[in-house]
Amino acid sequence: MSTEATEKTGVPPGTVVDHDSEKAAYEFPQERPTGWLYQERKFGPIKLPYYASPISQLLIVAFVCFLCPGMFNALSGLGGAGQLDATVADDSTVALYSTFASVAFFSGTICNKIGIKATLSFGGFGYALYSASFLAYNHTHNRGFVIFAGALLGVCAGLLWCAQGAIMMSYPSEKMKGRYISVFWMIFNLGAVIGSLVPLVDNLENKSGNVGDGTYIGFLVLMGAGAVLGLFLLDSNKIIRKDGSKVISVQQPTWKSELWGLWEVLRAEPWILALFPMFFSSNYFYSYQFNAYNLARFTTRTRSLNSLLYWLSQIIGAGFMGLALDTQRLSRVTRARAGLAFVFVITLAIWGGGYAFQRNYTRASAKVMTKIDWHDHNYGGPLFLYMCYGLYDAIWQTYVYWIMGALSNNSRKLAIYAGFYKGIQSAGSAITFRLDSLEIPYINMFGSTWGLLLGSLVCAAPIIFMRIREHIPASEDIKFSDETESVEKFEQKQ
Repeated sequence: MSTEATEKTGVPPGTVVDHDSEKAAYEFPQERPTGWLYQERKFGPIKLPYYASPISQLLIVAFVCFLCPGMFNALSGLGGAGQLDATVADDSTVALYSTFASVAFFSGTICNKIGIKATLSFGGFGYALYSASFLAYNHTHNRGFVIFAGALLGVCAGLLWCAQGAIMMSYPSEKMKGRYISVFWMIFNLGAVIGSLVPLVDNLENKSGNVGDGTYIGFLVLMGAGAVLGLFLLDSNKIIRKDGSKVISVQQPTWKSELWGLWEVLRAEPWILALFPMFFSSNYFYSYQFNAYNLARFTTRTRSLNSLLYWLSQIIGAGFMGLALDTQRLSRVTRARAGLAFVFVITLAIWGGGYAFQRNYTRASAKVMTKIDWHDHNYGGPLFLYMCYGLYDAIWQTYVYWIMGALSNNSRKLAIYAGFYKGIQSAGSAITFRLDSLEIPYINMFGSTWGLLLGSLVCAAPIIFMRIREHIPASEDIKFSDETESVEKFEQKQ
């Protein structure tokens, strides 16, 4: 098949053609085009994937997240974003997740309208401004700027994570989704690990007080580089898998057709609501872990070390869970159900250990207790628990993404799923950080977190047991695109 002929089997702007010969391009092997985007290259014994391959694009997205949200996580993991008083960071985080929740519901619409490249690059901009606001706060104590930067970051993050989710879930083949999710999560969290070295080195002798300017400057430079890297991403209509199958994509839709697609998902798949509690609780625990645990009980330099090991544990958790969910020894249905049982058990085990630690202090007593330092003989147990929290976070996120990816292969639908996920997740984060700002008792925050995690797994169980199938036919995914496209066709006739 020539390059010209192959291009004719793609999706023209604004349409999805539904006759069988062109549907086959999305599911069955085809000859790959011969342009430079599709040529593999060798550097000595190393063979690099071609630029327009799903794995190359995933790596670009992963390193954007390595440099932007990865560094943000390293900063947040310090507790209070590096400030000794967490109040301003809490208020900024509430603003962040409030706008994040509002924008994320429509981020799939925006992503499909302006393209994944523009969405990802613009999304990275807000992270650099956020770090800059804390640098300024160290000198001016301008709370308004920090809160504004948090609100703007919420908009940017909603767009970035929507683009990331659509790529990570729709670009790989069905049997590779777990691996792609784990590769992304490992690289992304490696950013937080390396990012944690910035405050650790900058605060080696600092046992109390705020982190230094060098921490915020380092994050500012790295986050800015991530926003630029997003411009090197390709549009999804150019992506072809190694076997020649195309990524399902619709180009240049109207706003109305995209909003219609949002409605179509809820109308045709109302069962997706059963996953919303799982979405809501997926970042709910951050406020407790970062502020009620790490900030409340450890010295400044020890918080930096804890943060590094927390995100390192996430790399291990993501790698393990991704490989387990892709094992070919079990059917996909069995893997989904076994994964649910496993997550339920470790929720009981890890958070049960957390309760044993939490019941020994309150918000009031933590203010007068001696902070734990890495030189203390009793440091090992609390450190191990914090690493287990990081392991748990990666396992939970990997499993949720894998479940969404198992429900569809359509990048348009998955962008909407990702928008739901990040929007509801952010609403949960906004609520829990506001609770921390109001100084709700630590044990109450812990109890609500543990209860939500267990309850959400119970709510999701019927979907996991009844909706996960071994394979989603391309014709079924394209049918969704055809239905949402009908609004655009109607507009064109007017």
